[in-house]
Amino acid sequence: MKKEENILGTEKISKLIRKFSIPCIISMLVNSLYNMVDQIFIGRGVGMLGNGATNVVFPISVIALALSLMVGDGASAYLSLKLGEKKKQEASKGIGNAIILASILSTIFAIICLIFLPHLLNLFGCTENLREYAKDYGYIISFGLPFVMIGTSLNSIIRSDGSPKYAMITMVTGAILNIILDPIFIFLFHWGVKGAALATILSQCVTFVLNILYIRKFKTITIQKETLKLQKNIIKKVLLLGISSFITQMSIVVVIATENHLLGTLGATTEFGPDIPITVLGIVMKISQILYSIVLGIAIGAQPIFGYNYGAGKKERVREALKIVLGTSIIITTIAFILFQTIPDKLILIFGSGDTNYIKFACLTFRIYLMLVICNGIQIPAGIFFQAIGKSSKSAILSLSRQIVFLVPSMLLLGHFFGLMGLLYAGVVADALAFLLAMTFILLESKNLSKETTPKEELLPQEIKKNNKNDHIVITIAREYGSGGRYIGRLLAEKLGINFYDKELIKKVAEETGLSMEYIEQNEQKRTNLDAFNNGYYLGLTNADELFLKESEIIKKIAKKESCVIIGRCADFILKENKNITKIFIYSDTEHKIKRATKYYGLAKEKAEKEIERKNKLRANHYKHYTGEIWGKLENYDIVLNSDTLGVEKSANMLVEIIEKKKGKENER
Repeated sequence: MKKEENILGTEKISKLIRKFSIPCIISMLVNSLYNMVDQIFIGRGVGMLGNGATNVVFPISVIALALSLMVGDGASAYLSLKLGEKKKQEASKGIGNAIILASILSTIFAIICLIFLPHLLNLFGCTENLREYAKDYGYIISFGLPFVMIGTSLNSIIRSDGSPKYAMITMVTGAILNIILDPIFIFLFHWGVKGAALATILSQCVTFVLNILYIRKFKTITIQKETLKLQKNIIKKVLLLGISSFITQMSIVVVIATENHLLGTLGATTEFGPDIPITVLGIVMKISQILYSIVLGIAIGAQPIFGYNYGAGKKERVREALKIVLGTSIIITTIAFILFQTIPDKLILIFGSGDTNYIKFACLTFRIYLMLVICNGIQIPAGIFFQAIGKSSKSAILSLSRQIVFLVPSMLLLGHFFGLMGLLYAGVVADALAFLLAMTFILLESKNLSKETTPKEELLPQEIKKNNKNDHIVITIAREYGSGGRYIGRLLAEKLGINFYDKELIKKVAEETGLSMEYIEQNEQKRTNLDAFNNGYYLGLTNADELFLKESEIIKKIAKKESCVIIGRCADFILKENKNITKIFIYSDTEHKIKRATKYYGLAKEKAEKEIERKNKLRANHYKHYTGEIWGKLENYDIVLNSDTLGVEKSANMLVEIIEKKKGKENER
């Protein structure tokens, strides 16, 4: 991202949102249409029980999607990072491993589903009336899972390779074919739910074939035999990068399974029976998913706009983008609210006819369960907004709040006291609480966006007398917070007569990325555990990724050009191939860290220990995420030093002596 050239920071906001959001909306809609189209034709060709059966089988498709996205999104992130590091061969290995991993996982999951389908149907709330239909539909869906899952994983990878249009075309092709085959198999051949399942699988097989053909056309990498050999460390990294997508989808499975069980149990005690509630709520959720796809597509498209301008300190542009996204989303959800309240009977009839109780419960579900659907126009974009600006904890909380934190407990509680109607009002409660939480976060952030950024004093490299020797010395220092490692590093640089780089790197990164120095200082080397939950919807590199890659590039340039001491920033890993590098890790016991933190950093003694633990955990998470290694592991360093043993002054003197002796031995060779 170059400050003067990046259109994210200069182009008109409304134009940018249209450009980035429309492809996202189309992709999200195509995903939603697959199952909805099946339900429309099944409802008209088979009836209510056929639709109920597909709702019971639906969690299997969601689990398959969760596994596929974990591999596909994880591999996409891995590809982007490794290409950013200029490690093309490692990027190729990551994609090769992901393809093999997707093949293995999909085959195993298909076998599990084929063997244990009846048990899985029980787990997902299947009733006796729905069982035979669900088995007919489920066995065919299970048989086609490898094609579906591999194709889905590849779709994510293809987008990351720089071919989003190709990825979209393969998805749209499959969706159109599904629309064509469904009526042929259901009405012409009279295959019922089996025909619908077969149409879905054949359509997704076409997407699979088109995506497989793309493997030989990769723009950024080349897949060869050696890249297809599984490597434990690569697989682990890919899965960690994709875990957020997995968790997001699996939360949907938990909700569906809980809902189906409660709907069946409580519905059996009412005039509606167990089958109508399961069928109707499944259809209502599929219709509402169309709405969510549009809102989600708008917000996902705006992610890079939010992220870049926030990082660049262009808060006015962030406010404008947020206003447009929220305003557009509310207009869409308001239109949906009007439709759900005024013509619910007509909406449900799209999916086939039913008796009086069927229509009655459908109207109740639309009008009650989706009563506060307008609130989703705030809650959904809010989670993605906080993800884009690097507020991982808020994003994770908002992402999980409605489905897991609010909806499931509300269903259990209200269902217990108010029966079947309580389940419908649980949707209202969940939407209301999620909305209030999202609005609270947004209003607090709005105050921050209204504040003018005060430029910090420029962080320039301290001028140090250059080492007159021809020796090229590069020293990296990783250190625990409060260990005195930074001060030791500066003393070491002064004594050796070489340059010292710590915060001095921030200005260099700011100049080359367009991000503000304040933003870089606040966000570099500070990856929390919650960041793992926030990779799922991010298209391309996040600002945190951009920071790491740009810092890596600058660190390599500096190390090649001059002798220096570099503090933190995974420099030991980034420069591990350098011959003249000395990697140092400095630690200290808790008591001494607390003393330094209170004396030099101004921390209160009672809070110092927790702050030290927090800072060190952030550094460890950052190091683990970008290197795959363990921060502080002895094998990763040439020298590991307890600064308490000699104190910082004498520690620096000792290191000077060690490094000079090491250099002397190298010169003798």
